[in-house]
Amino acid sequence: MSEEFNKFESLAEQLKAYVNTRVSQVKLSLAEKLSNLAATMIALLLSALVFFLFITLLCVAGALLIGQWLGSLWLGFLIVSGFVLLIGLIIWLAKDRLFRLPIMNALIEAMFENEDEDEKD
Repeated sequence: MSEEFNKFESLAEQLKAYVNTRVSQVKLSLAEKLSNLAATMIALLLSALVFFLFITLLCVAGALLIGQWLGSLWLGFLIVSGFVLLIGLIIWLAKDRLFRLPIMNALIEAMFENEDEDEKD
């Protein structure tokens, strides 16, 4: 009887060690995924900031050029601002297709990437 109890105790200790190891593995996996997500989001925000600055300067240059052609700077800025408003409306109407779905797919892929590799092993 004592021998069976020792085997059961040994099995319980091994199970406890396995659970602790698995919890540690999940924590490390989550930390890796979160750091990857944070790095991607920071890179995306910085890229968007640089792109916004580029578009702003390009619009100012275009407005000045159109204003010189037409002989009126305010008319050049009015035409460029109307063009920017039109592009903004198109982007707003297509926001799900352009932004929500690709972001959702990227997040799903990032969150479940390692699980597919674990299942193959």
